Amino acid sequence: MYKLQFKPFDKTPKYKQIVQSVIADIERGVLKKEDQLPSISELSAEYYLARDTVEKAYRELRARGFITSVQGKGYYVQANDAGKLKILLVFNKLSSYKKIIYYAFLNALGDRASVDLQIHHHSASLFQEIMEKSLGKYNHYVVMPHFTQDLDKADYLSILNSIPAGELVLLDKDVPGLKHPPLTVYQDFDKDIFGALEGVQDLMEKYRRLVLVLPGVGNNYPVEIFWGFRLYCSKHNKEFAIKENAMNEVLEAGTAYVVVETTDLAELIKKVRQTPFLLGREIGILSFNTSTLKELLGITVISTDFEAMGQTAARLLLEGKREKVKNPFYTIRRGSL
Repeated sequence: MYKLQFKPFDKTPKYKQIVQSVIADIERGVLKKEDQLPSISELSAEYYLARDTVEKAYRELRARGFITSVQGKGYYVQANDAGKLKILLVFNKLSSYKKIIYYAFLNALGDRASVDLQIHHHSASLFQEIMEKSLGKYNHYVVMPHFTQDLDKADYLSILNSIPAGELVLLDKDVPGLKHPPLTVYQDFDKDIFGALEGVQDLMEKYRRLVLVLPGVGNNYPVEIFWGFRLYCSKHNKEFAIKENAMNEVLEAGTAYVVVETTDLAELIKKVRQTPFLLGREIGILSFNTSTLKELLGITVISTDFEAMGQTAARLLLEGKREKVKNPFYTIRRGSL
């Protein structure tokens, strides 16, 4: 007999829970076209529901085209999108770059899936809440596992491990040691920044000192960025410093800045223009992530390929593969180094 995803003490009206359960299972492929649903009497008896409650739910499902009724025989699934993948996408935050990933993911999936979006805001407990409400309702759970908030309140590793094998997809960051290795499309933050700096070593030779402008606590940037930066400076005997912002920075000739935030980039450009120093000669700037404005300003950038991340995840998901793929990272040389 068909089993509802039903919680008797949930605040959601009981007829709505029936509607949501049937729709979710149609979209997940648990219920297929022409499958017979339990009768009103059977469902009422199984879940201790009033007949009126079940009748109301079935009327709504029929009105919305998910089921049909046959006189004297019962209720049957008729939705034409049965088997269409239902995907939950859980980002750590919204930004212009996350939007690139989101739309690339949607476009690559086409009409073969429907996607819901949630944001956990780096909070392990919020992620736990999202997953507790969502498990069993989707075919796949695509997660950006960047967690820095309230880690004492929730074990995000156990939450990830609770997702059935083959249903979890990790984006942007790898999480080693999961009991069911998932499909993963990731950035290798320390190796990416180290490799990018090595790639512009010919331009970096004229700078004796490097400054990484990386916002601190509360901004949730991967600490691996700092590790890769420090390794490069150590290898090439560069003086280096880490600054949380550029507001109080006093420019010195022979210094190059690696900048994460656009606000700090703007502050540094303003400071350079207030000095006799020339950008790309006495002062260097290397910025994270490209944009039209940075192109117009002639700023050298390093960036992951956000579009490729979304496209690759969608393609491998549709192919049923569980590979671990490092996302492309590239440098665009302009005049600021």
